[in-house]
Amino acid sequence: MSGRGPIMIVAGTRPEAIKLAPVFWSLDKLGIDYVFVWSGQHYDYEMSRIFFDQLGLPEPVIDLDVRSGSHVEQTARIMMGLEKAVEKYKPSIVVAQGDTNTVVATALTSTKMLVPFAHVEAGLRSWDRTMPEEINRIIADAIAEIHFAPTELSAINLMHEGIPLRKIHITGNTVVDVVYKYRDYVAKEGEKLLSELSLKPLSYVLVTVHRQENTDNPNRLENIVKALIEISKHYTIVFPAHPRTVNRLQSCGLWSSLASRKNIRILKPLGYFQFLGLLMKCLIVLTDSGGVQEEACTLKIPTLTLRYNTERPETVLVGINKVVGVEAQKIVDEALKTIDMKDTIVANTKSVQNPLGDGRAGERIGKILKEAVEQGIQVETIDSQEDPYITYAILENVFRSSNNSKELLRIGDIVAMYDNNGVAVADPSKARRIVIRLPRTETYKIEGTDQGSSHT
Repeated sequence: MSGRGPIMIVAGTRPEAIKLAPVFWSLDKLGIDYVFVWSGQHYDYEMSRIFFDQLGLPEPVIDLDVRSGSHVEQTARIMMGLEKAVEKYKPSIVVAQGDTNTVVATALTSTKMLVPFAHVEAGLRSWDRTMPEEINRIIADAIAEIHFAPTELSAINLMHEGIPLRKIHITGNTVVDVVYKYRDYVAKEGEKLLSELSLKPLSYVLVTVHRQENTDNPNRLENIVKALIEISKHYTIVFPAHPRTVNRLQSCGLWSSLASRKNIRILKPLGYFQFLGLLMKCLIVLTDSGGVQEEACTLKIPTLTLRYNTERPETVLVGINKVVGVEAQKIVDEALKTIDMKDTIVANTKSVQNPLGDGRAGERIGKILKEAVEQGIQVETIDSQEDPYITYAILENVFRSSNNSKELLRIGDIVAMYDNNGVAVADPSKARRIVIRLPRTETYKIEGTDQGSSHT
């Protein structure tokens, strides 16, 4: 790796650090030179040192300490600080994970400084552009040179936004690596916490609420509170409450009605392993968090998502998660029904592979980053003097011929693939029709082959 700059990994929130931990483990194992930059978007590093040590995370070389602010202010401060870090360390690749302001700031800064950006957890889509996280994902993916997609669906989403297949790697989700590695430790943490709270396993409903669309909307927040109060008549509610959520509950006059209920246990924010321990032992979880949907799916905990959409539809497809919105009565009805059906729901998922991965995502990401550095990856450019008209072509049955399909695929970038039924796929072996992007003159050359092509 000599003569090349280190890989730069940027994070600024606890979920990012958790999901990047397996990437650090892999880079350490491979002996790859890297530097870690902490943006400080949510958590002060000094206060999180124990948590970092538990996950085996390295000491950041820089703490940008941007803290809170509007989306614009926060993003701008991260970009200005990160620009200096990139100038200082001259990285070969810059890596970030997820959908926060730290991620979009990292993507923009590195790409504008002509350093390739790699996005971990690329391709997730809720299709809701009122969510700031959705905008961050779209922008980060649009300019990344390497996309680590956790699932086939996320890879398909990327291709249909024009990202060529050669830039996409389906790796699984790194949170699965973390949950699998610490499962036994988490179980013990859960037992200790339940003992402190005088709770028994499978006796409570776990709740998390923190997303802007719920906490900043008084009507939605009131509906959620009504639902929790009603559910608490049947089961204990355990609610680790984010400080921002507490502030919103208080400002909306909802706090006392919730906090006064004997069967609702409101906790201060928990450590990650403590929270996973509670999740592992609960009846069901009600959440608006994307990360909790993933963790619950991995632990096979029935989940109700308190939103009207999700960027993790794979968890719904396997039957462990249901998107229920925020109408109070629907939340109550679905919660009671799901608890009654818990054993059946869990039994039905036992024979189903975790759609989010096998616990080796970090290992795959590390190897791909190593190869990219060794090959001298750069921000892509093009010389189209001879043929500046870039267009698209459809190739049919291209993978059924072994003679010249490989040569055809070298001509242009695959940006979509479909099976016999016309359904999008991300696996070339299942493709019977592909869409490629290439210069116009090359399109006509392809039309002259026996591949049955046409340009669009």
